[in-house]
Amino acid sequence: MSTVVPPPATPPLRAHDTRASSRRPSAGYWTGFVVVVTALALAPLVLPEFWQRFTTEILIWGLLAMSSDLLIGYTGMVSFGHSAFFGLGVYGAAAAMLWAPKTGWAAAAWGATPKLWGAIAAGLVAAGIAAVFVAFFSTRLRDIYFAITTLVFSQIFYVVIFTLTDVTGGENGLTFGRPPFAIPGLFSVPFTSDGLHWFVMAVVALSYLALRRITQSPFGMVLQSIRENEARTRAVGYHVERYKIVSVMLSGLFAGLAGVLYALQNKFAAPDFVLFLISGETVIYNVMGGIGTLVGPIAGAAFFLLMKEVFSRIFYEYYLIPVGVIFTLMVIFLPQGLLGFLRRRLNA
Repeated sequence: MSTVVPPPATPPLRAHDTRASSRRPSAGYWTGFVVVVTALALAPLVLPEFWQRFTTEILIWGLLAMSSDLLIGYTGMVSFGHSAFFGLGVYGAAAAMLWAPKTGWAAAAWGATPKLWGAIAAGLVAAGIAAVFVAFFSTRLRDIYFAITTLVFSQIFYVVIFTLTDVTGGENGLTFGRPPFAIPGLFSVPFTSDGLHWFVMAVVALSYLALRRITQSPFGMVLQSIRENEARTRAVGYHVERYKIVSVMLSGLFAGLAGVLYALQNKFAAPDFVLFLISGETVIYNVMGGIGTLVGPIAGAAFFLLMKEVFSRIFYEYYLIPVGVIFTLMVIFLPQGLLGFLRRRLNA
C-alpha cells in the first residue's frame, strides 16, 4: 500500500502593499516641484513689473482654486460659496489693519503681535467661522442642493457686507496699508514687490504640500470614498456628515488664506470679492486645469487669467466671447482638463 506524501509546507505569501508605496512621491515628482518653485522664485528677476504682479496674482487665485478642489475633486461636492470664504479673508485682514484694539489686554497683545501675522490670523478666523456656519447647514444636502445652498450663503454674506456701510465701507470698500514682514525680536522690513511675490509663493507652496498631505492621508481616502459612493462609505461605518463638515472647513480656511494674500497685494477690500462670480470662476479654474489634481487648478487659473488678459487687449469689451468659446471647447474635447490631457499624452 502506497502512502501519499503531502507537499512540503511553504510559508504564506505576503501581499505587497502597493497602495502605500504608490503614495510615496518619486524623485521625478520632487524634481519637478523644485524646478517649478525655482522658476517662480526667479520670475521677479526677469519679468517686467506688470507681469511679475500678474504672476503673483495667479498664485493667489491658484490657491483659491486648490482650496475648492478639496471639495470638488476629492469630496465630490461642487461649492459656489468659496467667494464668501475668500472675501471674508480679505475683510478679516482689513479689519486687523484698521480696527486694532485701543485699551486693555487685547491692545497689549495686539501691540506685541506683528501686523502681518495678525492680519493672517484675523482673515483665517473670519473665513473659518463662516466655513463652520456654512458647513453645518449645507452638508446636510447633496449634489445640486448643496451647490445651491452654498450659493445662497455666499449671497447672504455679500448683502450683509454691502449694506453695513459704517463697518465695511459698503460699495466703496476699505483701503489700508500693507504691513511689513516682521519676525518678533529679530527684524521688520517693508514688503517690496519682489519680497511680496516670494512671500506669496512660499505660502502657496506650503499650502499645496499641506493639501497634498491631507488628500493622501486616511482622512483624504475617506473623502475620496465619499466621492465615489457615499452610501457605501456610510454603510461601512464612517460618519459621512462629519467628514464633509471638516472638508468644508479646511477648504474654507485655505480659501480665506488666499483672501488674506489678495488683501496684502492690493491693499483694498470690496464687496465684489464676496460676490458669487468669484466662486464661478473658481469652478472654471478647476475644470480647465483638471479636477482632483491640486496642481491642475493652478494651471487652470493661469490659463484662464492669461486668456482674459490677452483677449482683453485684442477684443476689448468683447473679450469674454472668445474666452467662453475656448472654455466650451475644452469641456467638450478635454473633459479631464489641461493636466489630464498632458498625462494622457505622456502615457500614450
